[in-house]
Amino acid sequence: MSGGHPALDAALLRRFLVERDVPVVGDLRIDLISGGKSNLTFSVRDDESHWVVRRPPTSGLTPSAHDMNREWAVTSALQSTDVPVAPTVAIDSDGEVLGAPFTVVGFVGGQVIRTADDLKTLSDNDVERNLDGLVETLARLHEVDHVAVGLGEFGRPDGFAARQVKLWARQWGHVKTRELDDVDRLVTALSERIPTDTRNTIVHGDYRVDNTIISADDAGVVRAVVDWEMSTLGDPLTDIALMCVYRRPGFDRVVGFEAAWTSDRYPSADEIAQRYATRSGRDLGDWDFYLALANLKLGVIAEGITHRARAGAASEGAETAAEATAEFIAAGLGQLSGATRG
Repeated sequence: MSGGHPALDAALLRRFLVERDVPVVGDLRIDLISGGKSNLTFSVRDDESHWVVRRPPTSGLTPSAHDMNREWAVTSALQSTDVPVAPTVAIDSDGEVLGAPFTVVGFVGGQVIRTADDLKTLSDNDVERNLDGLVETLARLHEVDHVAVGLGEFGRPDGFAARQVKLWARQWGHVKTRELDDVDRLVTALSERIPTDTRNTIVHGDYRVDNTIISADDAGVVRAVVDWEMSTLGDPLTDIALMCVYRRPGFDRVVGFEAAWTSDRYPSADEIAQRYATRSGRDLGDWDFYLALANLKLGVIAEGITHRARAGAASEGAETAAEATAEFIAAGLGQLSGATRG
């Protein structure tokens, strides 16, 4: 075996694939695609096939943050829909092979627009088409009949917004690296403003350009949506709100580089929200609530990155990601007070 990695043993993976009747021709060649802040993603090749393997990071885990089984369930169910996802191949749901659960899917060719430099390869027209493709794909996801595709038990959509507030408050308790009173203030304000008129769909939970693979020939074509470990059944407005809040400049500090998605070459958050509303035919409801909730989520995520870095899962910028937390929490409070827009 060649090109292995400490977190993905080539011999064990090969045996696993063969035992599940997946044809393997020759040695496996393993290369790390990404990892550190979230799940580890590997490119795996033999002499004929190309797969992608994903597993949780090796340290600094937080409860339910990296649910391979969840990702597998939703991507398997979406195989029969017009939502583009990678072909599912195999899963070790119990972690018996590597000591942690992992999934194997077919490799999807295309391009990933992650950094500001990646975005430079796209013309202004490409960027416009890309945004339209992203909005179209998200709207299609929210149109999927989750019961018809076998995801009727995928989550508890009733009371989703209230549970999200509690979830991220609880997560803050797991990952905080210092006290920040504004987090409690934001949680309280959100709890007092839970929307009563909501809809329930499959939600991705982490949707933005770099969690998609787009066509190498047409930036408006999304070939696959990836990174589904945060997906569930819930309020679709939480997806589009998070997509908008990811546009904040502070997100660069969360990921540790100049992100494509924060570039001013993309339209404003307000315009993105309006395009989604127009395409989906969905009213944005108490939009300030959804933006404030998204700011809470991203603030806690930023804190969690630094928390995991201190536990040993270091990556570029991870030690300082929590510096962005206060900015997002303040933006959430401002959203609810009407002081901030977009």
